[in-house]
Amino acid sequence: MALPGETGHIDSNCMDCGNHLPAKVLMSGAGYYIGTFCNNCGPYSRESGYYPTREAAQDELEKGIFFRP
Repeated sequence: MALPGETGHIDSNCMDCGNHLPAKVLMSGAGYYIGTFCNNCGPYSRESGYYPTREAAQDELEKGIFFRP
């Protein structure tokens, strides 16, 4: 079951402005995560848990084995 703001997949469109939102590695105060970001609307979704490094998150994104706990 998706939580508000989750797309449930790694490629989506912003529901507010329609921009295409590919999944990528993003950073917050809690760490690195896989999610989507809209250049018009800002952070859009978090599709994974947090990773200690950008490299670890990028590796999981490339393997396609991430999930949100």
